[in-house]
Amino acid sequence: MTHYTIEREYPTRPYIGVGVVVIKEDSVLLIKRSKPPKPDSWSIPGGMQEIGETVIEAACREVMEETAITIQNLSFLDIIDYIDQDENNAIRHHYTLVDYGAYYHSGTLNAGDDARDAKWVPIDKLCDYNLWIETEKIIHKALETLTRQVKNDR
Repeated sequence: MTHYTIEREYPTRPYIGVGVVVIKEDSVLLIKRSKPPKPDSWSIPGGMQEIGETVIEAACREVMEETAITIQNLSFLDIIDYIDQDENNAIRHHYTLVDYGAYYHSGTLNAGDDARDAKWVPIDKLCDYNLWIETEKIIHKALETLTRQVKNDR
């Protein structure tokens, strides 16, 4: 894929991002962001879709780039708008976020690319990471969706 620079602040149009809630046993994969918006905050792995890439391909690539792991059994969860305004009400950031749930497949966790850190966090410890409310919601939706799928597959 061709990497190119975009205006992340004060864009002229929304950008498409993908996020993935990755589950491994009773833990969720979190990364510490290195870029705006929300640098140094904990989130799910994800990033920008590239030209010629499907959202599923983008989801798998972003997880690999940020954490060095592969995922399996992707399930669509939701689309969330992230619109951030400055003190003058100008649009500072505008992303359309396509979120998926998935299970860990393989690899050794190692932060890379746009992540300062990456870790498996027990589900009952998520409140310790000061997550964006929409991130918390999508994690719980992923847990419900993936659990339901496992029950249906039996």
